[in-house]
Amino acid sequence: MVTHHADAARAWSAAAAVVDPEVPVLSIDDLGVLREVTVTDDGVEVVITPTYSGCPAMDAIREDVVRALAAAGFGDVRVRLELSPAWTTDWISAKGRTALKEFGIAPPSATGPVSLRLSVKCPHCGSLDTREVAHFGSTSCKALFVCRGCGEPFDHFKAI
Repeated sequence: MVTHHADAARAWSAAAAVVDPEVPVLSIDDLGVLREVTVTDDGVEVVITPTYSGCPAMDAIREDVVRALAAAGFGDVRVRLELSPAWTTDWISAKGRTALKEFGIAPPSATGPVSLRLSVKCPHCGSLDTREVAHFGSTSCKALFVCRGCGEPFDHFKAI
């Protein structure tokens, strides 16, 4: 099996452009879900890692990756789900964190192990006077918060 490095960058770009169906301002690359793209004589293999093991968006992401690579001229695309290492919010890119905030979702505020969550900054007004309303927000990987400063509700990506 020969790896085709020239096509790998083109294949990565096509897969990386796929957006998360639950958070459409993030590509799967900026979210850190896209782990690997390999082009060989046998086709293209893409490795993705879900934000959590029960993420219902993975089937849609898998189909969107196959469609994106087919549109870019690649045939025989295989998408493999890899659970280890487990996804972490540390994998969200700086661009992705900015996009989350601009979209009204508070990005995780720390990288690495978090022993204590002091507060979550409101993405609308910047206030630290917020509270968790529900541990599960619009999706299981987010919690629902409300800002006591401006009164706006917002999702917060959980630091996993």
